[in-house]
Formats: sequence, C-alpha cells, structure tokens
Amino acid sequence: MHPRNFAVMAGALLSGAFFLQGLNVSAQQWPAKPVRIIVPFPPGQAADIITRAIGERLAPALGQQVIVDNRPGAGAALGTELAAKAAPDGYTFLAGGSAALAINPHLYPKIGYDTMRDFAPVSHLVSIPMVFAVTPALPAKNVQEFIRLAKQKPGEINYGSSGSGSTSHLVSAVFASQAGIALTHVPYKGSVQALTDLMAGQVMLVADTVPVTLTLVNAGKLRAIGVSTAKRIPHMPNLPTLDEQGLKGYDLQTWTSIVAPAATPAPILDRVSVEVMKIIATPEVNKRLTDMGFVPVGNTREQFGVFLKREHAAWQKAVQVSGAKVD
Repeated sequence: MHPRNFAVMAGALLSGAFFLQGLNVSAQQWPAKPVRIIVPFPPGQAADIITRAIGERLAPALGQQVIVDNRPGAGAALGTELAAKAAPDGYTFLAGGSAALAINPHLYPKIGYDTMRDFAPVSHLVSIPMVFAVTPALPAKNVQEFIRLAKQKPGEINYGSSGSGSTSHLVSAVFASQAGIALTHVPYKGSVQALTDLMAGQVMLVADTVPVTLTLVNAGKLRAIGVSTAKRIPHMPNLPTLDEQGLKGYDLQTWTSIVAPAATPAPILDRVSVEVMKIIATPEVNKRLTDMGFVPVGNTREQFGVFLKREHAAWQKAVQVSGAKVD
C-alpha cells in the first residue's frame, strides 16, 4: 500500500476510534442537562397526556428535568421530522405514535423522515384499542349481524370517520375488505362530529378509541359490537374482538411509544427503556393509564422494534386497502 494511502486509512480509523470513544464517554456521563421529549400534537391530546404521565416520573429517575416539547402540525409530521433530524446525543426523544411512525409514511407522498431508517426504538408505552360502535337504532348487536345487514344492502350502509386517512377510516376500510362488504365512507373533520352523527343515526358505524367511545357506550348512546385488537380489553371485558367474531387475524390498534434519533448511543437507549418499563409497571402509573382508557405496555427495545416493524407493514396494507390519499 502506498504510504500516503496508509496514512489516510490510519487517520480515518483513528478518527473513528475517537468518535466512538467520545460517544461512550458521553453515554457514561449522560444526562448532564435536561432531556427533551417532542410530542407532535398539541397539549391535552392523548400522546401529550401519556408523555407527561411518564415524564414526571422519568425526571427523578434520570436526575434531570424532562421537558415535554409540543410541536404539532402537518398531521404529526412536523414534530416527527424535527426529532428525526435532532442530534443523536440522548437529549431528544419523540413520543411517536401509530399515525406518525406507521401510517403517515405510507399516506403522504412527501414526508421528511423514514421511520425504519431515522429512529431507534426505545419502548412501547401504551396501546389504544379501537371500538366498533353502531347507532342503537341499527338492528345489529354484533359483527356478524352487521355483516349480514351490509350484504343485504350493499353500499347503503355507511360509516363515519374522523377524516380521510385517519385511523378510524383505515380500520373500518380493512374491516369492510376482510368481511367482504361494501360500505360507504363519510369523512368528518374530527371524532366529535362523526360520533354526534352516529348517535343521531346519520351514519351507522364509527370505529374510535376506547377513551372516546367508552362513556357513550356505557350511557347507552352507542352500541359496541367489537374491538379491533387480537385480545379483549380490560375496559370492556365482555366485548368480543373482531377476530373472535369471524374476522380471523384482524388486529389493528393505535399506540404511543418513545423513539430516539437513530444514532443515539445504545447505553442511553437501554437506560431510558429500562426506566420507562419500571415507571409503567408501578401500580400508580399503570392504574392512571388504564383509567384513562389506555392499555399500558412498557417493553424492551428489542420487543418494541419487532412490534414497530410489524405495525409499519400492517398500516401500509391498511392505507392501500382504504385507497386514502393526502396531498
């Protein structure tokens, strides 16, 4: 090898060694300043509430302030892109959910991040199952009765959603496809309008999250006919899953997680993952999250990585089935 080439290679290797050593030192000293968790939604929404519940316990565990930084906009893409491009030094994390990490990459033709490339999994915080609810006037008390009714009146049965490409739209489209029925989609600008019209009988079916639907179902204003997850949920233990009612393999859910910029040092990711698991396992936090309608999870980086990959693929199929397009 030419002496000059050898010198260049040696210099590169030495620089790389110093870089890795620097990361190792910084990871050992971490955290030396406040840690930021970006929430790509406004204050008061589910991801914000969950993050603050975890963050207030994470701060004393890390010995540093944990700042919840709300960065809403562009359907969660604005804050998510900001986190993807942040320095991978362990001082920026993202409260990433199903919309930002698993749906939007397939829904928007131009988006400033790649979930599987730009983020490192930390932990799955909570799952948020979807409840399929019908107007009480509809003569369908379960999923199979609804399917039979829809087959008798193809295209005449409609369903509402919180907007084209929303989770409520996608889970309903997959339901219709898997059941082999033709339903008419009525998109609204948010859940409130869709559920209001469902109670009034203007639409016949809406799928929405447990925190949104539970009170209305318990009050008799809506009738729940199925839950979207593979297992029944503690909030409605008598409500069968769609899988139990004949739609084998149906398992879609929304969720919130913690992720970090991809090159964040592994020791830091491990530390945060362990602390988050401990926090979610505490009776106080577990009960608090459950009472709000969430299903607490808290798992390892590896477990969440497998889940994230599976969800990324599942929601890609859901977007394709729905035909949803967002400019």
